[in-house]
Amino acid sequence: MYRRRALTPSVTQVSAGFPILLLTGPRQVGKTTLLKHCAEPGRGYVTLDDLERRDLAQNDPALFLQAHPAPTIIDEIQYAPQLFAELKLSVDRVGEPGMYWLTGSQKFHLMQGITETLAGRVAILDLLGFSQVEIEERTEQALPFLPSDSWIEKTGTVSIPAKQLPEIYQRIWQGSFPVAVLGDPALRDVFYSSYIQTYIQRDVRALTQVGDELAFSRLLRAAAARTGQLLNYADLARDVDVDQKTIKAWLSILETSGITYLLQPYHNNITKRMIKTPKLYFLDTGLCAYLTQWSSAETLEAGAMSGAIFETWAFAEILKSYWHQAQQAYFYFYRDKDKKEVDLLIERDNTLYPVEFKKTASPSRSASKNFKVLNRLAKTIGPGAVICLKESAAPLSEEVTAIPAGYL
Repeated sequence: MYRRRALTPSVTQVSAGFPILLLTGPRQVGKTTLLKHCAEPGRGYVTLDDLERRDLAQNDPALFLQAHPAPTIIDEIQYAPQLFAELKLSVDRVGEPGMYWLTGSQKFHLMQGITETLAGRVAILDLLGFSQVEIEERTEQALPFLPSDSWIEKTGTVSIPAKQLPEIYQRIWQGSFPVAVLGDPALRDVFYSSYIQTYIQRDVRALTQVGDELAFSRLLRAAAARTGQLLNYADLARDVDVDQKTIKAWLSILETSGITYLLQPYHNNITKRMIKTPKLYFLDTGLCAYLTQWSSAETLEAGAMSGAIFETWAFAEILKSYWHQAQQAYFYFYRDKDKKEVDLLIERDNTLYPVEFKKTASPSRSASKNFKVLNRLAKTIGPGAVICLKESAAPLSEEVTAIPAGYL
């Protein structure tokens, strides 16, 4: 059963303007399925998961492209970076848009080859698991989130049923991978167990020389337990029993393969009191909940990670609202040495829009009290939002609106 993706119009639009389109994202988020549904009749397909095809691409890239002429989809391009130079020759010779659609699940290796060889010839799109608007099949109304009157008005005109706490946490616990969303719920644990094993055995080995796979597995669990928190390399190193240099290298692997996201603190020269430590987020809450061993949505909601996992899910939904519209997400957070924090700052048109995440159905005016500290940044501060569990949007002040998580 195919579920339409919000990125679909962008694939067609971008392909019409560039000879090469690269779709990146974690394994199993539906990259190949999306491109196949966007493909016009006559577009070929080949995957480098096929060892015979991979060997040809690596050892005779010119012959490989002869065997698979444009227009075509080349899946898992990271296995044959030798193709990049030949792709450049091909598109420079023909010069037509939409010649090659590529997918890759390992940005770690991909981006170096692309920036060196295919600069100016390739458009890069990012795909994550299903967003809430995709699950609910309202992609026609999908918009990049911004806590503005315009966004709230446009979203509010869509008939979105109010979501109760159990429904939100069921969605958080289930996760966003298409197999987890559309498959048999009873097989959810089997999927995540297999995903972790495959990820470590295939992708991690291909990315770098991880000498201790058990230690890397411990890192996955330790990082999942810290989602939504400031990143502390020393604490992680102590829990995983490796040095901080190794922790930084392994976290880089998690980030570049789309498992985690490091949200950077906002910083400028106006104030020196802001910290410089990033926050760590898992991009799929189902995987995060599995790694931290919550056996049901009910135990997750009642447990110690309840608030952090809600924040993680809401943050990922906002990120998807940008990436799945082929837009850059200029996201930061604020925290100073007085421990005053704003969960998310969205920068757009030289304006900062502050956002807080609160697991409550009745946020108070004090939920946005830290927004005032942003005035010291000498930047334009736009309307703010508190993402919460209310049933409908409601103003908390002239500048701040409580927005239901179900609107995302």
